[in-house]
Amino acid sequence: MLKAVPSRLFSAKNGRVDSEDRRSRHCPYLDTINRSVLDFDFEKLCSISLSHINAYACLVCGKYFQGRGLKSHAYIHSVQFSHHVFLNLHTLKFYCLPDNYEIIDSSLEDITYVLKPTFTKQQIANLDKQAKLSRAYDGTTYLPGIVGLNNIKANDYANAVLQALSNVPPLRNYFLEEDNYKNIKRPPGDIMFLLVQRFGELMRKLWNPRNFKAHVSPHEMLQAVVLCSKKTFQITKQGDGVDFLSWFLNALHSALGGTKKKKKTIVTDVFQGSMRIFTKKLPHPDLPAEEKEQLLHNDEYQETMVESTFMYLTLDLPTAPLYKDEKEQLIIPQVPLFNILAKFNGITEKEYKTYKENFLKRFQLTKLPPYLIFCIKRFTKNNFFVEKNPTIVNFPITNVDLREYLSEEVQAVHKNTTYDLIANIVHDGKPSEGSYRIHVLHHGTGKWYELQDLQVTDILPQMITLSEAYIQIWKRRDNDETNQQGA
Repeated sequence: MLKAVPSRLFSAKNGRVDSEDRRSRHCPYLDTINRSVLDFDFEKLCSISLSHINAYACLVCGKYFQGRGLKSHAYIHSVQFSHHVFLNLHTLKFYCLPDNYEIIDSSLEDITYVLKPTFTKQQIANLDKQAKLSRAYDGTTYLPGIVGLNNIKANDYANAVLQALSNVPPLRNYFLEEDNYKNIKRPPGDIMFLLVQRFGELMRKLWNPRNFKAHVSPHEMLQAVVLCSKKTFQITKQGDGVDFLSWFLNALHSALGGTKKKKKTIVTDVFQGSMRIFTKKLPHPDLPAEEKEQLLHNDEYQETMVESTFMYLTLDLPTAPLYKDEKEQLIIPQVPLFNILAKFNGITEKEYKTYKENFLKRFQLTKLPPYLIFCIKRFTKNNFFVEKNPTIVNFPITNVDLREYLSEEVQAVHKNTTYDLIANIVHDGKPSEGSYRIHVLHHGTGKWYELQDLQVTDILPQMITLSEAYIQIWKRRDNDETNQQGA
């Protein structure tokens, strides 16, 4: 095999190539590229110096090295191991080392697409109409969007939430197109925008129809989460899915330039609804009856009403009874979804206690968002430990009408109040050491899939309701949409 360019091209002074010889040319080493070892999901830093600056991927062994000058790590690696083809991870240009010339070859386009997938408006519009399987480089087939996420150590709580959000079409479509958010101005030194960038990259990888492998590692996304949450959420320690979802949606909203009241973003457009909260202060229970009666006439004890927005609704489970059957097995109680939704009908009152005051509250919905998130409160903390309520919630997969939870004047304005389930996050096991899995609806096929880390299996819709649901995302039917699900 011929040497591509003699090493004399480096000038003695600075180890750079003369400009006339820097021109791109055919490279004889392209057949040494090993696509099966290429993995661009991890942090783009040199495996020797750990620097992010000027990082190159060796396309023969898959490792990252810095620079391509005469004494750089990439150059030394190319001489030492005879690995010649490198990709600049920032500029997406290919180079042959140690001869140091740029390679331009259309056969390498699949590699740049895996590193940085892009989607046209037409491709995005067709995502939910396609049921076509993609084939990874190793021959395994996968459905774009229904892709396993690597559990690095104990990050399945975050994986489940990220997979649920990646299957919410308007949110997904916004992040698949980088032009939607790349020009948002942020204050100098603001690290929170990293979340937006990494979430967009993860979305594009999950929906990439031309991936080399049938799974994705959320390593860079989770590093941004650890950094931006100031280590509240970690890769190495199990976290709570609801806490993570709440923090992540609010952090995305503010990083995209949203504010609490005035400025909206894609996050509030998709998930934000509103409600009225009626609050009534209660006299101290130890007071005599007459004194209680008198206090109730004071202004302080009259019912007040505030309008509030929400990103998700918390549904309270009834206390689980500790009944046992004849075989001394604990009976797992069940409750219909509509029983726990009664909290938001404007009539049901619930008592809330602080360390010195008691309140009665009731809630009434005034605006239903296009996508509605339910968080089913399974965990209660006391002074000593966290308890989990194992109650099974019985819910239909489709056709949940929430009209009765809206105030009368709002009902006339809200044409569509029927919802269908599109994602269901389940928590299995004990409170502190359990695991997460998720059921998602693939819109193109109308089929349900269960994802647990790297495992992806199809599942019958009837099986979904038998699990300990923790977080659910429901899609509002608009403009007389018919149900597409295989329920």
